[in-house]
Amino acid sequence: MTKRRFGKRLAFVALIATMSAASAAFAQQAGPAPKAGKLINAGDVLSGELNAMRIRGGKKGKRVNTFQLVSEPHRLPPPNGLCGLETGPETFQIVTNNDAQAAQLKGFIGKQISLKVDEVACAQEAGQMSEAVVTKWSVVTKH
Repeated sequence: MTKRRFGKRLAFVALIATMSAASAAFAQQAGPAPKAGKLINAGDVLSGELNAMRIRGGKKGKRVNTFQLVSEPHRLPPPNGLCGLETGPETFQIVTNNDAQAAQLKGFIGKQISLKVDEVACAQEAGQMSEAVVTKWSVVTKH
């Protein structure tokens, strides 16, 4: 028992729904595609905010500090490139090789810092919290 003009109303509702879905899809496609960040090579400067995280690592699962630099997107040298991301990595794990390097970075937690990058690669291990890993670096400027 349907009312009169049920088919016309149903067709009208379907037409409106289709038009609104099509306009939403068009609006998403009309936006500019994200640009890949600038290329960072060995010897270039990487600037951003330094964060500290405590993770379990080393011997006996001892908690250690690890540092993360949050910056604008960058492309890494080939063969790494964008690390499987649209714009390239924005978070860089800073690997400290000794206590002196860790102490050097501790004073800059939560502040802007610039590092000269000597060796950088995409994060590949499951436990890494960042998109890229900087293994050799030196502090250039302190903000």
